[in-house]
Formats: sequence, C-alpha cells, structure tokens
Amino acid sequence: MSASPNAETIDIAIIGSGFAGLGMAIRLKQAGIGDFLIAEQAGSLGGTWRDNHYPGCACDVQSHVYSFSFAPNPRWTRMFAPQPEIRAYLEDCATRFQIRPHLRFHHELDSAVYDEAALRWQLRFANGKHLSARVLISGMGALSRAVWPDIPGLDTFAGKAFHSQQWDHDYPLDGKRVAVIGTGASAIQFVPQIAPRVAHLDLFQRTPPWIMPKADRALKPRETRLFERFPLLQRLARARLYWMLEARVLGFATHPALMKSVQKLALKHLKEQVPDPVLRETLTPDYTIGCKRVLISNDYYPALTRENVDVVTTGIARIEHDAVVTADGVRHPADCLIFGTGFHVTDPFARGVVIGRDGLDIVDTWRDGAHAYLGTTLPGHPNFFMIVGPNTGLGHNSMVLMIEAQVKYILRALQAMRREGADAIEVRAQVERAYNERVQQKLARAIWSTGGCKSWYLDPKTGKNTTLWPGFTWRFRHLTRRFRMADYYAYAASLKSSSANTEHASVAIPSTETA
Repeated sequence: MSASPNAETIDIAIIGSGFAGLGMAIRLKQAGIGDFLIAEQAGSLGGTWRDNHYPGCACDVQSHVYSFSFAPNPRWTRMFAPQPEIRAYLEDCATRFQIRPHLRFHHELDSAVYDEAALRWQLRFANGKHLSARVLISGMGALSRAVWPDIPGLDTFAGKAFHSQQWDHDYPLDGKRVAVIGTGASAIQFVPQIAPRVAHLDLFQRTPPWIMPKADRALKPRETRLFERFPLLQRLARARLYWMLEARVLGFATHPALMKSVQKLALKHLKEQVPDPVLRETLTPDYTIGCKRVLISNDYYPALTRENVDVVTTGIARIEHDAVVTADGVRHPADCLIFGTGFHVTDPFARGVVIGRDGLDIVDTWRDGAHAYLGTTLPGHPNFFMIVGPNTGLGHNSMVLMIEAQVKYILRALQAMRREGADAIEVRAQVERAYNERVQQKLARAIWSTGGCKSWYLDPKTGKNTTLWPGFTWRFRHLTRRFRMADYYAYAASLKSSSANTEHASVAIPSTETA
C-alpha cells in the first residue's frame, strides 16, 4: 500500500492518549524528539479513564503508585483515586508537558498498513484522514474494546441496554428493574452505587470473584501539604507501597501455596459482611484465590444483602423484550440491562486494523495466541511498537510501572536506530520465540494456570496466558533497561530491496553489537 497523495507525513505516530500514549509522548518530548503526533479516536484524552465513568469507578491500585514516576501528584484526595481525579491528572500532564499541540482528536484508526517499499506505515482514519509514519506505536491498551455477550434475543429487548464502559448517565435508574450481567471489577464498583436507587436488581453471576477488603480512606489535608512541601516524603510513600504490592508476586507466580493464607482472609471478609449462610455459599468461589483477578471492595457484599437485590446463578437462556430468561425457565423482568462483561483483552486488535510486512494481519500472527518480544515488538511488523502488549499485564502492582519500562525501551530503540542509521528494525523471529517460550514456562507454574479456573487472562482458543507478566516488575525493568540491536534486523532506505525480505542480508545494516 502506497501513501495517499494527501497524506500527512510524520516521523512517529502514537495511537491512544491514555497513560501509555501520553507517557510515550512526554518521554519523546523530553528527549528532544518533536516530530510525532497522538491519534485519539475520541474528542478528549484519557483512554480507559475517559471511557469508563460508571458510578463508583475508581482505581484498585493506590494513587501514589498509579501515576507517572516523573509526575507525582501530591493532591490525591483518597488512597485509591476515583475516576474523575485520574482523568484530571492525565489532562494536567498533557498541559504541563506541552503535549496538547501533538494531539489529533476524532482520529479513530481504521487501518495501519506497512509500506515495504517506503519503509513506512500508511494509516487511514475513520474521519477520512491519511497519515504516513515511519514509526507506529500502539498505546491502545487492553481495556479499550468492550465485550458484549452473545445472548439469544438481545436485539429484541425493548428497554435500555448498555455496557458499563458506555454508561448512560441520562437514563434514570431510580425505581427501575435492573438486570446486571457480569460480576467483575466494574460490577463490584457500580452495583453498590445503584442498588439503593433501583426498585429491584438481579445480578447474574456465572462465577463469583474473590474479594478482599479495600484499605481506602480520604487523605488528610495535612498529608497533601506535607507531600507538596517535601516531595521526598511522597517518593518514600510511593516506594513503601511499591514494595508492599511487589511482594504479592511470591504468591501469584513464585509460591502459589502461599495464597492459602490470603484466601483465609478473603473468607473472613465474606463471612463478616454476609451473615446469610445460603447467600454466603453462593458468593464463595470454588477456585484458589488469585486464579482470577483478585478484587477489593468494602461495599459490594453488603449491597447484595439488600432486600431488593437477588443473585442469580442459573445460566441465561435468552433475553425477551422485557425480561431475562434463565435456563430453568424463570423470567426475570427488567427495564434495563447493564453489562459488566469486560473487554477483548486477548485479542485487542480487530482484523484488518494492523497489517505488517507481506500483508500479514496481526490477527493471523496471533492465531495461536498473542505474543511479542518484551510485550513490545513483533516479527513481520517493522517499526511497530506496543505498549501494554502481550504478557505485560499485572495482577499485583501498578500497570504504570510496566508502561514506563516499555516507553523507555522504545525510546532507546529509536535512539539506537538514529545512531546506526537504520530507518526500520524488526525483531528476529527466533529471539521473540525463545523469549515467549521462557515466559510461558513460568506462567505454567503460576496460580493463574494452576488455580482451577477460567479467566480473561487466558486465551480462549489455546488456554495460554497471553495477558500477564509472570514475575516482579523490577525484573521486567531489568530486561528492558537497554536495547540490543543484535535482537533485530535493521534496514536503511538506501539499502532496501524490492523483496523487503528480512532474511536477505543484502538489506540489513550490520549491527555494532554482537548477539
């Protein structure tokens, strides 16, 4: 695919303006690289924290850790920041680091096709705009495409229906019969908020989650004043939280047997908050804690004990115009359906969106499960970098830590390309394959694989965990601390051949590093 004659030309195109996209842009700017833009599908920035704005939406990682290391915020109001504050923080970062001139709103990516002759990515957007970029960086994240369940009759429902990611604040829930489908991280936050308002709430639960107490509280004005006056104190608070969270890896990935003591605490929390033994049994998981995402809440269980709330565990057979019908034939009348059914985590790209060398669709590259070198680069896709790519997710600490590690790695890659005169690089297939074999070997021993559950961490086609990083975040930072050109093929425009075949030494630039 050649560039459109009306295409704007840019050196680096970043897709998405959440933590990943903004973090990449800020570091580029600080490195003196200004020839880049951020393409954002919406009319404002924020990514996940713009799109998810349901009642009660908040982070489940402490505020001081869930922020950029280079942009601490001493003015968080709570230990766990609510969604509006996180979004405001990202807006502030865009302004403070002068990123706004690089933002292109209403630029939803239709397709990114690699032009082998030009060694550039040709991007088309839903608004009709075209863009030619040497480097393409995906900051789209894993929580960007909502999952709608395939339930017979859904299109016949006459009431209101929406996914938690597209919450309709204009719809009056007061006095309505509401059916909530899904019991994941979003549902446990919004159910307590809406339960007191609705006439009746049916919560359709397929698998109960493990829930731990949430050590949340309002931060005192004295604390924020101290953090503002003495930034070192906030860095120390961040470090303490970091190591406390980092220690959880011992149970998740290193010694899964340690999760038994954590499970006892979760059972104690459940017993204290749900006195009814029948309901408590319904809410008790039958798998080891940690196998699925461990959730935190102080108000979810109490909401389920309300007289106007029923927990339904029988599978859904179909949806009718005014009810949800379960497999036992029972009709559950509903005026509104709310889906807390999560996101396309294991397949974040739709077919036709990212097309690499030789017309290779990234969907076909991942037909046996998503994979990438350091969760960042992929064979067959030159100059394509992913932030929050395969196996970079966390179940124990802040994703911002992983994002910053990947951003630094990408920046080092771009600087190495400049030093060596490379217009394009592509990770060697054998390097990427060996790396992912090691990752999967470690994951096979972790609680996510041995805990006796099915979760969104696992690819539904292969059963492989293509989502999580199987270890400490400091270990990932260590692996990404420097860029090795020897792990990549490198090409210069002056040396490219018509075949653009990465196996042909005639198109490669000799690396100054040894393998």
